[in-house]
Amino acid sequence: MLQLDPSETSEVIENGGVIAYPTEAVYGLGCDPDNDVAIEKLLALKQRPWQKGLILVASDYSQIAPYLDDTQLTEKQLAFAFSKWPGPFTFIMPIRSDISKLLCGNFNSLAVRVSAHPGIQAICNKLGKPLVSTSANITGQQPAMSVDEVTMQFEGVIAGVVTGKLGCEANPSTIIDALSGKVLR
Repeated sequence: MLQLDPSETSEVIENGGVIAYPTEAVYGLGCDPDNDVAIEKLLALKQRPWQKGLILVASDYSQIAPYLDDTQLTEKQLAFAFSKWPGPFTFIMPIRSDISKLLCGNFNSLAVRVSAHPGIQAICNKLGKPLVSTSANITGQQPAMSVDEVTMQFEGVIAGVVTGKLGCEANPSTIIDALSGKVLR
């Protein structure tokens, strides 16, 4: 399995590859959010039903804004999200009608996070767009916490793993519904 520096991931992702990378708390699996073939591959690897939807992570809000219909949010609701970003907070936000159902699943919303993790920031800055993000594990198993654990689960089936350290969070990100303000996880 390729071991990649965050600055080396763009070509792999742009060519439809699925990568594993360290996030704030666990390793994630990611791919290009505008490539349905790559998303289908990620979902198959993870054995995750498409109906559940996925998360997008970004280095700044401008990268995720094209996927969202933030006209449905008040200035106060947006300001609350911006007060938590960058950081380990994922917000469920209304979507544009034309985004892939593979991203939003059976929902009319999408989970999005502006990450403070330096590796995610570097990947998204180099790519110039957000990255699909889901924990690096087969559904029902524990998320990978190291390159060795990623290798044990995904050797030979993903394009590579990004080197770097996990963030300091003990748990996956807090998920908040941007419309209601309700904490979902």
